[in-house]
Amino acid sequence: MKRIQRFIFTSVLIIGVSVFGYSQNKKLPNVKILATGGTIAGSASSATSSSYAAGQVGIQTMINAVPGIKDLANVSGEQVANVGSQDMSVEIWLKLAKRINELLLQSDVNGIVVTHGTDTQEETAYFLSLVVKSDKPVVTTGSMRSSTSISAEGPLNLYNAVAIAASEEAKGKGVLVTLNDEIHSPRDVSKMNTTNVGSFSAPIKGVMGGVFYGRLGFFREPTTKFGKSSEFSVEGLKSLPRVDIIYAYADMAPDLIDIHVKAGAKGIVIAGVGNGNMTEATLQAAKKAYEEHGVIVVRSRRVATGWVLRDNEFKDADYHTIAAHDLNPAKARILLMLALAKGKKLSEMQDLFYTY
Repeated sequence: MKRIQRFIFTSVLIIGVSVFGYSQNKKLPNVKILATGGTIAGSASSATSSSYAAGQVGIQTMINAVPGIKDLANVSGEQVANVGSQDMSVEIWLKLAKRINELLLQSDVNGIVVTHGTDTQEETAYFLSLVVKSDKPVVTTGSMRSSTSISAEGPLNLYNAVAIAASEEAKGKGVLVTLNDEIHSPRDVSKMNTTNVGSFSAPIKGVMGGVFYGRLGFFREPTTKFGKSSEFSVEGLKSLPRVDIIYAYADMAPDLIDIHVKAGAKGIVIAGVGNGNMTEATLQAAKKAYEEHGVIVVRSRRVATGWVLRDNEFKDADYHTIAAHDLNPAKARILLMLALAKGKKLSEMQDLFYTY
């Protein structure tokens, strides 16, 4: 069944390419690759070892390992960080976003590719989508297999990412994520499997497009605000307010919220059961957190898909809580951090989760 689905997708992709076209400029565009590490830059002791160290290979070595990449664009690399994405930080996010905005102001830079580990790639891409202020393409990519692994998919993912960043079709679509021949919106995509090469998908809204050995086509547009239309910016920011995530469960203890408040959290996201739910005692703790400390609590979901509805089983206003809509906990955290950094009030928060 999966083979049939893949064949159908490839067939649709080829049709999409013929419809949407593929840029073949006589003068090659200039694409900057900003590397942050991850599995795509990882190294293992043997080609068949599942154990590896992330962020071991430099960006120039990665570029040199991709046949034909310089036929797509004039490619140059820059090492912003070299970490496994489990160690991605707000500090790196701010550095990366500021560098991207700086580069995209230059007339001789046509697009950006960011190489990144897969564990937190959806978070970095979503953050960038809210703060990058250019219509030029920015594409994140990575791999599930290390660079030394048998059948490592990193080189083709990087090749495809450069093709997207160099294309006219990708302009104005915001930050994009590409792995496994697919193009995704950062808001919609999630890592759905711990080890599978096809680990990324957008289970609610589906893929934005596809890319097949550098040929690409788009099937839809982004559905929420991003980029230049976003009110968020990293200009002047040196840090972001602390926002923590708490995983909900049966008989959840309400003092978990108290612990995070005392630790300095300015906001809390609950990965709630079902439709963003939590125990009544925890709801009371959320109410107390806001009334006594100004800490805003957002209700997201621990399940893979679905919308968290406002005023579903109780009135959110009674507890001062915000419904995350279709944002998963990790992305709800990012939006809440940026909103708090901008000084947004509780009364303004709910609309942000519908808008972004």
